[in-house]
Amino acid sequence: MEFKIDKDTFSRALQKIQGIVEKRNTMPILSNVLIEANTEGIELTATDLEVGMKSSYPTSVTREGKITISAKKLYEIIKELPDEAISFATKENDWVDIRCGKAHFSIVGLSPEEFPYFPKVNEESFIRIESAFLADMIEKTAYAICFDETKYNLNGIFVKAAEENGRAFLRMVATDGHRLSITEKEFNGTVSPEMAKGVIFPKKGIFELKKMCEEETTELSLGFMDNSAVIRKGNTVVVMRLVDGEFPDYTRVVPVANDKIVTVARDSFLHSLRRMSILSSEKFKGIKMEVQDGGMVISSSNPELGEASEELEAVYAGIPLSIRFNAKYLLDVLSVLHESEVALVLRDELSPAIVKPAGIDGFTAVIMPMRL
Repeated sequence: MEFKIDKDTFSRALQKIQGIVEKRNTMPILSNVLIEANTEGIELTATDLEVGMKSSYPTSVTREGKITISAKKLYEIIKELPDEAISFATKENDWVDIRCGKAHFSIVGLSPEEFPYFPKVNEESFIRIESAFLADMIEKTAYAICFDETKYNLNGIFVKAAEENGRAFLRMVATDGHRLSITEKEFNGTVSPEMAKGVIFPKKGIFELKKMCEEETTELSLGFMDNSAVIRKGNTVVVMRLVDGEFPDYTRVVPVANDKIVTVARDSFLHSLRRMSILSSEKFKGIKMEVQDGGMVISSSNPELGEASEELEAVYAGIPLSIRFNAKYLLDVLSVLHESEVALVLRDELSPAIVKPAGIDGFTAVIMPMRL
């Protein structure tokens, strides 16, 4: 195999797959990138058996072939080469020759025969979705993904589509057991059987999908095959194995009896919580929130550091209520909202609270209070 490619294209192509390759080195081949050269250009493939990515790039190929090579080391080499054309060629026994300017590297690769199979994708039944649409939905739910590996069915985002009155809606849900986030948007497209039933996208796949969505705001194609989700955008295809498990019935977690509504300006609430959490304990970030007619007081105390409190203007008409929260949970929700006002829907000091944009549907966060 032999081809020439400009440094910038090769460097960006290798950077794109760094998040995919296996870091733990359980199978050496999974930390490698598969490079295939054909008449149309080169293809780069990386996988950790859960998430795989294949991208194609047009370039001048002198000799066709394929090889696998350490993705991390190759990226580090290409990144430091001068801004000139790079010559890439394979030699005997899976060695690779890289030349750029006066720099020359000769590095060892692994046989491409050992590399896992990457499925061929048929896009006939795929739906088209705007990148910005998906990026916004992922941002509003990804913060609540569970990172406890033992709760594997929570290690991702539950994605479900439904049709009501001739309109299709896409819903994403994430929870870690302490908080829950639900976002829902109307979209144009047909609802596939998998989406109608609901699927769990793995967290690693979700973060790769978010990166793809943020690269440029164009449409992407989404479909399913062999218990995997397939996403194509431009010259890149990502295949992610869906989480095999039942997502809990999140509808039972959303409180329906909460009747005390506090409306507060998002920015002032966000900055006050940041200030008050400075003195809260490092581990739990506990703050106390007291609401009464016309306002709220947020406070925190730490025997080792001292105490702090701040009054905030808020719209509330009801009996005074005192409730404690982990400030981080509230801050995570406020940081993904962009509306000027948020509503806290409460019941009592021990019941879960709802946080959502004031007067706007489509997003609901549920947060468990702290019990002291």
